[in-house]
Amino acid sequence: MERTSRVEAQNAVLRARVAERDTEIAVSQTRATEQDAEIVALRVRVVERDAEIVALHRQVAELTARLDQNPRNSSKPPSSEGYTKPAPKSRRKRSGRKPGKQPGAPGKHLAKVADPDTVVVHAPTVCESCDGGLDDAEVAGVKARQVFDIPPLRLQVTEHRVEQRRCGCGTVTAGQFPAGVRGPASYGPQVRGLAVYLLAYQHLPYERAARLLSEVLAAPVSVGTLSSIMHEANRHLTPFLDVARAALADAPVAHFDETGARVAGRLHWVHSASTDRWTLYTVHPRRGTEEGGCRRSAGKLHRGRGPRRLEALPPLPGPDPWAVQRSPPA
Repeated sequence: MERTSRVEAQNAVLRARVAERDTEIAVSQTRATEQDAEIVALRVRVVERDAEIVALHRQVAELTARLDQNPRNSSKPPSSEGYTKPAPKSRRKRSGRKPGKQPGAPGKHLAKVADPDTVVVHAPTVCESCDGGLDDAEVAGVKARQVFDIPPLRLQVTEHRVEQRRCGCGTVTAGQFPAGVRGPASYGPQVRGLAVYLLAYQHLPYERAARLLSEVLAAPVSVGTLSSIMHEANRHLTPFLDVARAALADAPVAHFDETGARVAGRLHWVHSASTDRWTLYTVHPRRGTEEGGCRRSAGKLHRGRGPRRLEALPPLPGPDPWAVQRSPPA
């Protein structure tokens, strides 16, 4: 009996150990199942991340390619570069010749004139041999050199006086000031024409043009006066602009283009309408084809004739191509 009890006790201990091992195995299997699930989830996340990385790489490549686009490698217009365009490169090839005038080529130089405006005589007063006076000596020869220069520039003030005269009948009649003589003091047509030339043709800023007139001509013209002069010149050009717009509108073929420019520190667009004989430039803050902007600001030259696109040139977005051909008038 005692041996049987001892065996049963040992069996019970073994059963308990087996049960513990079974429990441990079950726990291990549960953990393995959970780890397998985590591994599967991680693999799914890795696949998703790989897809996201591929999409991001594709997006970065597209954005990089878009940033690298310019008018030389894409269909973008030259005006899209603004002021970031690189300096132009010469396409001329080396000729192997030295710079400067080539042997046998006709030379160009500042030539003397036959009738100079002023002649200054430099006569010797004392003989270099005997120290005798040369005031009444015979002229044995003359050498001449000419200096081309600008005479001193200064404003010339002309006063216009209008007289009032009394007739024998007692009536007092006054004269009339010439056209353009306005106010007690004003700048004349030469100063006003030079101001327009500096501003409109030489493209000088208003402040620099005013400084040039003040320092060179002693004409203290203010920026406001220059602005008034330009507005007046613009009014005088109205008949010419009407003729230019009419000529461009009646032309069978016209070209339209635009480029960026700075006006008062902000980006504007210079629009051009041109033929082989006429060119009209206008400036507008908009580039697109909205009402009041784009190439329509060149005077609305289409006149409803139904322009046709010339597909040889890439058209801009919108109804207006860069170049249009109009049907001849009926």
